[in-house]
Amino acid sequence: MPLFGTDGVRGLANGILTADLALSLAQATAVVLGQGRTADARRAAGKRLTAVVARDPRVSGEFLVAAVSAGLASSGVDVLDAGVLPTPALAYLVGDHDADFGVMVSASHNPAPDNGIKIFARGGVKLPDVVEARIEAAMSGDKLQPTGAGVGRITRFSDAEDRYVLHLLQSLPHRLEGLHVVLDCAHGAAAGVSPQTFADAGARVTVIGADPDGLNINDGVGSTHLDQLAAAVVAHGADLGIAHDGDADRCLAVDAAGTVIDGDQIMAILAVALKERGELTDDTLVATVMSNLGLHRAMADHGIRVEQTAVGDRYVLERMTEGGFALGGEQSGHVIMSRFATTGDGLLTGLHLMSQMARTGRTLADLASIMTVYPQVLVNVTGVDRSLVATDDVVQDAVAAASAALGQSGRVLLRPSGTEPLVRVMVEAADAETAHAQAEALAEVVRERLSLPA
Repeated sequence: MPLFGTDGVRGLANGILTADLALSLAQATAVVLGQGRTADARRAAGKRLTAVVARDPRVSGEFLVAAVSAGLASSGVDVLDAGVLPTPALAYLVGDHDADFGVMVSASHNPAPDNGIKIFARGGVKLPDVVEARIEAAMSGDKLQPTGAGVGRITRFSDAEDRYVLHLLQSLPHRLEGLHVVLDCAHGAAAGVSPQTFADAGARVTVIGADPDGLNINDGVGSTHLDQLAAAVVAHGADLGIAHDGDADRCLAVDAAGTVIDGDQIMAILAVALKERGELTDDTLVATVMSNLGLHRAMADHGIRVEQTAVGDRYVLERMTEGGFALGGEQSGHVIMSRFATTGDGLLTGLHLMSQMARTGRTLADLASIMTVYPQVLVNVTGVDRSLVATDDVVQDAVAAASAALGQSGRVLLRPSGTEPLVRVMVEAADAETAHAQAEALAEVVRERLSLPA
């Protein structure tokens, strides 16, 4: 199984993800990303390569950042330690500081015992699969081992947070005066930066989930646990709530009544706002195959085309970069605004969502009403040969029959897992009962046809 998954290297800290692995991964990263014209030019000018390193507040991040920094410095790379910051802040700072690459230690929305390592190339962009494969291969090869003055230095990136906050505030088309927001920081990386940023933008801010202790990240709070946020919005009479995940690259919301506004609805609101300002490139939104059918319908009604990619914000960004598109994202709340960010940014997304509310004077529920959310049912079928999904005639006939039965009012998607013996069966329909029935029927066909031998 490859070391890199869909979002870097992730696993149980001190289980799969050890200090030794983090050290070796950092050394291999220095070898692979230390190649190329820009790196050669820096060395020719007598300069060392530079990397920005940051983490979320989970306790294992302390020893993992130490291992990563040691691996980089021992390879002759100068390390700027930005401390606890959101992933999108790390990505922004790599570009803003003209660093050669960046390393984020975070497991995003995973529970506290897990952790992960995400690597960003020059400009703050995620690595393509081929470069990740080269880094993994380099872990078993020769390392860079300079001595004396060739060894890298590790220093504190003292103004990292200020640079990021200023960047966010300068991106806003309209300030947030008159709006009251409840922020759920997931006891994560957003806790130290998000509340003050929204206040500086003019909003009245109430905060929950902003007391990280290294062990409580994502524990009953954040974008995967919205009940507390919804209750707090209603209790405080706020205009909306915004939830981040552990590393703050996601944004989900709830309206004044506590109703969840997901990533598809947020993208719909932002796409229309960008189009109105003439800033939506080619009137196109980039979304994954998991985005709701309602998003496609709403965008068509507003003259906006939706381009689809595989699941994962890295694939969304790749397509956005290829086409020069301004907006893309995922239903889960990873929203990329390419004018201001190279990755999903929960703070940026929340600020621009509220900016549209402030500019129009409309409630979040009213803005979100441009999109009808179709019931979407997802069934995970485990213990199956995922490689046969596209070639098994019986499975494909069942998909065709379900699609015909749903007609224009629904959609069917079978998606094999990239790492597990699992197939995800997703069905959308005009009503929940039909969606459940079709999804369960298809899941049973997949189970019968593709089950692995006991």
